[in-house]
Amino acid sequence: MTFEWPNKARLAMSFVINIEEGSEMSILRGDKGPEPVDELGVALKIPIRNYANESNYQYGIRAGAKRVFRAFEKAQIKTTVTAAAQSLEAAPEVVRMIVEGGHETCSHGLRWVHQFSFTEDRERAFIQKAIDSIKVTTGLRPLGWLSRYLHTDITRALLAEMGFEYHMDDFSDDTPHWDVVDTPKGPKPIVIVPYALDTNDMKFWLAPGYTPEQWLDYAIATFDQLYAEADDGVPRLMSLGLHLRIIGRPGRIGALENFISHVQSKPDVWCASRLDIARAFSSSVPAPTSATVMETK
Repeated sequence: MTFEWPNKARLAMSFVINIEEGSEMSILRGDKGPEPVDELGVALKIPIRNYANESNYQYGIRAGAKRVFRAFEKAQIKTTVTAAAQSLEAAPEVVRMIVEGGHETCSHGLRWVHQFSFTEDRERAFIQKAIDSIKVTTGLRPLGWLSRYLHTDITRALLAEMGFEYHMDDFSDDTPHWDVVDTPKGPKPIVIVPYALDTNDMKFWLAPGYTPEQWLDYAIATFDQLYAEADDGVPRLMSLGLHLRIIGRPGRIGALENFISHVQSKPDVWCASRLDIARAFSSSVPAPTSATVMETK
């Protein structure tokens, strides 16, 4: 597949800040139980509030956010914020950082629930509520989507139908590609901007012994390999997933800052939002029909 990034960049670097704090499961919000994942691996099976875990999430809003957004402000990099809508409703100070920093907001759903179990009508309503909420808090409607859990057979079609330009629930490649989905108004193309789990800072929660140095080494190795592979003439995409409550810790934020410095030390790297990446790809590669979609991959 032949396409180009702006200014013939070798690699598009996508920093993704996940904002989920305040949307996790909680008795406080009427859920049947507390969120089962935290840094200590505690999963309560009884319907009581896990106050300690709630405070662990709130760390991202109270302390982590300032460090993370400051790192990108210093580097003058615009990121994509994948936000659960209700998290933004409860954190106006974080919304201010997003808006003043010029970051893109991608929808991470209304909140952390099992979207994959919804009927079509309920899922459509869920997506619309997230759109409406994010438009109110940030001033702009989201044009990208990342599901909290699994997505359904019809999620992508609903997104295309409802005006989304790209979908992130994909780990299949190091470059974007097109998909064509059936909507009530006929086939419609949507850009797939693949995400990555291996470079995600969530590894710190899954393995508390994982060190910032290990994470940084792996992120740099990933970047350097993709940068080198672009010698074949096909530009690459790298995604780095971040969380306020994880990378925003005092002992970890330096690893992010060092990675940013490494990225900015290389020529021909385009640090961009995922919306800009999707639009650059779509302007370079014509949207396919359903009969030719596989030829673009």
